[in-house]
Amino acid sequence: MSDAPEVAKQVERPVVTPMRVVIGLCLVAPFVAMLWVSSYAKIDPTFIGIPFFYWYQMLWVLISTALTMIAYKLWQRDQRARKATGSQA
Repeated sequence: MSDAPEVAKQVERPVVTPMRVVIGLCLVAPFVAMLWVSSYAKIDPTFIGIPFFYWYQMLWVLISTALTMIAYKLWQRDQRARKATGSQA
């Protein structure tokens, strides 16, 4: 065994803030929408001749992109706020 003393590391526990909850919801929403197949497994209403099943999924591609971008911007804001409060302490 090693004779070197072990340095006790203080493990930071994750902090749950309202902003982080919103970030999580933005990232989870597309998965829930796509895994809930019975909500969109139908033909009507059609959009420019495309059955609902297909255009609903394509719409979620755009929505997922927007939600991911929002989550990323919120994460950046959260990290900047944490660094600002950490440097003042």
